[in-house]
Amino acid sequence: MLSPGDKAPAFELPDADMTMVRSTDLFGSKNVVIYFYPKDDTPGCTLEALEFSDIMARFESLGAVVVGISRDPCVSHAAFRDKHGLTVHLLADTEAEVCNAYGVWQEREKNGERKMGIVRSTFIVDREGTVRHAFYDVKPKGHAEQVLALVEAL
Repeated sequence: MLSPGDKAPAFELPDADMTMVRSTDLFGSKNVVIYFYPKDDTPGCTLEALEFSDIMARFESLGAVVVGISRDPCVSHAAFRDKHGLTVHLLADTEAEVCNAYGVWQEREKNGERKMGIVRSTFIVDREGTVRHAFYDVKPKGHAEQVLALVEAL
């Protein structure tokens, strides 16, 4: 698991339009909010994505970019984005490599069954590529506003 002060793991993942997004293109020029979520178009994940999208202009005015990462494929991300009018950048980590690097791919229990899954988590990475805040097992409601306040303080 990552902690404040750690170097953010580098990544290269396709977005909903199958364009490759490289962390090296983001780190160094912007503050980056990276949030990991379990699955496209589920209630909590939709709420979280909508809340980030609703205040995206405020993140952008601070020179920050917001990316959401799940194991869903690009086609699923595109459908999710289009259905809900999302403005967050959705990245596909189908092999869970980035999820593992950030420590969010963990064994979880649901309905009495133990299996691997994404623990909803958010990382705020500064312009130097250093993790400033790391939140594991977050609740989606109101989370985007909390993250915005922390980005404003950077």
